[in-house]
Amino acid sequence: MKTKHQFWQLLPLLGFIVLYGCKSSQSQTSEKGFKPIFDGKTLTGWEGDPVYWRVEEGAMVGEITPTTLLKTNSFIIWKGGQPADFELKGEFFITQAGNSGINYRSERLTEPAFALRGYQADIDGNRRYTGQNYEERKRTTLAYRGQITTIRPQTGGTMTPEAIRAKVQRNAWTELDITGSLGHTDSLKTKIKHEDWNTFHIVAKGTRLQHYINGILMSDVTDNDAVNGAAKGWLGVQVHVGPPMKVKYRNLRLKE
Repeated sequence: MKTKHQFWQLLPLLGFIVLYGCKSSQSQTSEKGFKPIFDGKTLTGWEGDPVYWRVEEGAMVGEITPTTLLKTNSFIIWKGGQPADFELKGEFFITQAGNSGINYRSERLTEPAFALRGYQADIDGNRRYTGQNYEERKRTTLAYRGQITTIRPQTGGTMTPEAIRAKVQRNAWTELDITGSLGHTDSLKTKIKHEDWNTFHIVAKGTRLQHYINGILMSDVTDNDAVNGAAKGWLGVQVHVGPPMKVKYRNLRLKE
């Protein structure tokens, strides 16, 4: 039988067990419904150019070398479906010269190969663009880091590439309203780790698109443009035209 003195000695340990159990339960609750879409060992379920994509130490690695420079951006594309409303979580590491991004609700092009057109959670090694919402091969920047924007509706049918370009200035879509602020872009930049692992969280629900880095909301778009916007589409990650670079992704989890 334990003495009263022994009981009091055990109290700190019991408190730790209870606290740890609560935190573990909360963690499991917050991840409820999320499923891994990358096994950390192979590229099973993904399709990309093997010149640029491989698995290394549990991460999906995209790399451009001096002998494999790109002429067009190249994606590795998840083959598991075309998510509509979803949440995507994971981690990324990118070298200073790197330029990448996570595309979603995107259209897959037949030419060039491994190309996507659509929404992108932008990522770059200099942390200039990381967190913003950039629409690849279409309307360009929909929200810079720190912006809350509402995209204006467009009338008529499908817009030609020329008509879209006419409404782009300085690589940003002009048919939008800035409706709020999440903080100054330079202040938010300090929350992004340089050449280290960062977490990301993309939330796409209806017309609202939110990009989080390290748990901090970096951009928030409401896309009311039914002509150019997309309700569902392909998901993929990018290596961008430019100098030699490396980007890594791991712990990719999707909740639809």
